[in-house]
Amino acid sequence: MISTALNIAVKQVKNTLSLLSEGATIPFISRYRKEATGGLDEVQIGNIKEQYDKLSELKKRKETIISTIEEQGKLTPELSKRIENCWDSTELEDIYLPYKPKRKTRAEVARQKGLEPLATLLMLQRESNLSARAEAFVKGEVKDAEDALKGARDIIAEQVNEDERARNQVRNQFARQGVITAKVVKGKEEEAAKYKDYFDFSEPLKRCTSHRLLAIRRAEAEGLLKVSISPEDEECIDRLERMFVRSNNACGEQVAEAVKDGYKRLLKPSIETEFSAASKETADAEAIRVFAENLRQLLLAAPLGQRRVLGVDPGYRTGCKLVCLDAQGNLVHNETIYPHPPQNERSMAAKKVVKLVEAYDIQAIAIGNGTASRETETFITSLRFDREVQVFVVSENGASIYSASKTARDEFPEYDVTVRGAVSIGRRLMDPLAELVKIDPKSIGVGQYQHDVDQTKLKKSLDQTVENCVNQVGVNLNTASTHLLTYISGLGPQLAQNIVSYRAENGAFTSRKQLMKVPRMGAKAFEQCAGFLRIPQAENPLDNSAVHPESYHIVQQMAKDLKCTVEELINSKELRAQIKPERYVTDTVGMPTLNDIMQELEKPGRDPRQTIQVFEFDKNVRTINDLREGMVLPGIVTNITNFGCFVDVGIKENGLVHISQLADRFVSDPNQVVSIHQYVMVRVESVDVARKRVQLSMKGIEQKLN
Repeated sequence: MISTALNIAVKQVKNTLSLLSEGATIPFISRYRKEATGGLDEVQIGNIKEQYDKLSELKKRKETIISTIEEQGKLTPELSKRIENCWDSTELEDIYLPYKPKRKTRAEVARQKGLEPLATLLMLQRESNLSARAEAFVKGEVKDAEDALKGARDIIAEQVNEDERARNQVRNQFARQGVITAKVVKGKEEEAAKYKDYFDFSEPLKRCTSHRLLAIRRAEAEGLLKVSISPEDEECIDRLERMFVRSNNACGEQVAEAVKDGYKRLLKPSIETEFSAASKETADAEAIRVFAENLRQLLLAAPLGQRRVLGVDPGYRTGCKLVCLDAQGNLVHNETIYPHPPQNERSMAAKKVVKLVEAYDIQAIAIGNGTASRETETFITSLRFDREVQVFVVSENGASIYSASKTARDEFPEYDVTVRGAVSIGRRLMDPLAELVKIDPKSIGVGQYQHDVDQTKLKKSLDQTVENCVNQVGVNLNTASTHLLTYISGLGPQLAQNIVSYRAENGAFTSRKQLMKVPRMGAKAFEQCAGFLRIPQAENPLDNSAVHPESYHIVQQMAKDLKCTVEELINSKELRAQIKPERYVTDTVGMPTLNDIMQELEKPGRDPRQTIQVFEFDKNVRTINDLREGMVLPGIVTNITNFGCFVDVGIKENGLVHISQLADRFVSDPNQVVSIHQYVMVRVESVDVARKRVQLSMKGIEQKLN
């Protein structure tokens, strides 16, 4: 079933599930078990796991349903077989509906009054003297013939609601012509101003995009909009009547009335709830996918590497917080300068910065992109240093969350939040991945409607994205923080902490083998993590590569065959050219692993991320009032959504490049054209100062900054 759903061969699925059940992680399987999976990537392996978990849940649900029906003494062999063979959750719940324990419904009350035989009689639609037959049921709590018929209709209405064919009929109508409608709640117009577009909104549900649906549902949750999903009611009732009304007599009329009531009171609300949940689930999945992709791009942003950095957290009244970091990211000095109003201590601030750059041998300056960022950048770039110092503006999204977190308090117990924030800005320049993993991904600011989607699914997806990115890059075993190590395949919080404690007690690791001395590091955990941990300057050069220790013997054999050392093999292109990988194929090692080894020998431990570039905003643009239609400006992509991307052009408000303005061709997914933190050239299309909205375009502009 998983194979069919994902269009992946049965063998690949089977082998992947087998590896997962043995405790292998997704990054490990995708990198080191390509022979078993046929080269599936992290996303495909993740999808297999998700499908398997979903079907396992369904299996549990079927067991519950069977035992519930069995307790009622209503489980027939046919029914049992039908439930066993059903793998569609909607169909399963439809089968179960007539047997589901209910609260006291109107139909249940009517049954207790003894009116079920009358309902059966009505459904047969053959009775010519209905009023006389109804009179026979007037006893006990049944007041008169009309009361008896009303109870019988209640029973029929419930039967219509529980009929599988009827439910599917209405479901099809919802799927084909369901319309989502939103109306502003009377008296809430002012409060709901930001949802103005949805005050009187109506659109076919199948055409409603995920971001619109999430915005509508958020406004509904805030009590500002009334939302409903509905098909053509008359058409639904007509179709149901054709199913249940078979005679043109008094009984037929009663059944028609019951069908109408059953549809409006029970069936329609039930299917509306179903479609509401399904459309929300689809919108959630899409928003989570976009968020995860944005996060991936952000985590894999180009690092500056191990340089000495001056981190600057800009501000006006409270000043700019400066921190000097060594090449390992350790804080060596901090102080505050006041180059902006109200203090305006510009020359004193200039002297301090120049002195710090000289004293701490600073190679690059990182300035946070928040309040007073542009002014601080202008101030810093106007200074004359005794060497070349690169200046970068760094996104500080989430830095305040980090600086107030337990992680930051543990790292810098004696410093306040401003110092911690500046350290985070400096470190983000050196290695965005290592710094951003300390922050809850939801606070990084690259998602959309992240608080409105299913939080469990969001967390799962984002955690998996972080894990995939960390393992794709690999980490330095001797400098990685506990936080970063936690995400390495097979480690987790306890082992990560044990590694850091072992390092503190025994000094730097000199080989991967040494990991086995770390408390609680078993053979399985070692197998899962070793390939992703790097040791620069290790005795064995393979310890600083993505070659897994289980494959060292292959490289050693290659070197032996060429009568050289492993180090010589890595350093010589000529020697590597003589290797014929196919000669090393065995029962367990195939060409995918051998090709990976060859690539790794070429550039051992190479960081897969791009190289960082310096970027400058237009010096004449500082606020929204400086923008003019037609201006072409450099900008940085800060967020990507389904409907386009947001670009920072150096003012407080980010401008929107709508999906239709991204390129001179049709674009279905903005990620095909732009990526987070990409440098782009944009043209100002319109400026709405009152609503602080800027519309931008990339059409017809040569993108020379990519």
